[in-house]
Amino acid sequence: MVTRFRSHWVVLALGALGLTTALRPSPGHAADTRPPRIAVIDMQRAVMETEDGLRAQSTLRKYFERRQLELNFRQEELAKKKEDIEKQAKVLSKEALQRALEDWQRQLNELQIVFSEYERERVRKQNDVTAPIYSRVSGLLRKLAQREGYDLILDRQVVPYAKADLDITDQIILMYNNDEEVAATPPPSAAASSSAAPPSSAPPSAASR
Repeated sequence: MVTRFRSHWVVLALGALGLTTALRPSPGHAADTRPPRIAVIDMQRAVMETEDGLRAQSTLRKYFERRQLELNFRQEELAKKKEDIEKQAKVLSKEALQRALEDWQRQLNELQIVFSEYERERVRKQNDVTAPIYSRVSGLLRKLAQREGYDLILDRQVVPYAKADLDITDQIILMYNNDEEVAATPPPSAAASSSAAPPSSAPPSAASR
């Protein structure tokens, strides 16, 4: 199951030195010439490739598998019906063809509504099962930042380029699977931005056939 995160866990400014301390001197003190220590993480992979994340994906897959198959079947039926109407266009009367097309459009509209409801339910369910994992991964990020002295941790999804040795995703997954304790919630002065994100499914494509 492919999963995406709506937000992008843009920044964690943590560690013994905060981001603002690292980037500009405090009044009355000499400038800190140490360059800020930066890391990147694939937050989506960090959440979904933990042991809990893999179990969550399996649970979600089983929960929605039957409904997804039903929706796919209905979509295929509509596509076939559209093809049949097009084949019969030359032999049907204008009125009969119009009724057939209107009936097909009505069924397509109904299926699109069902797809939208299905997608909303899937997103809610996904957020429910992944929220605790996401929270724990965030705590482990704070712990690693404090321990290793990182000033800035960026989500790889919003960084155009980052050297491979800056990526701490595997390290966080290992910490999670080893049941390491998370760090305490950072003080308000520490900058953080995060939220989970669900994938989006394409709407029924029968209309485009």
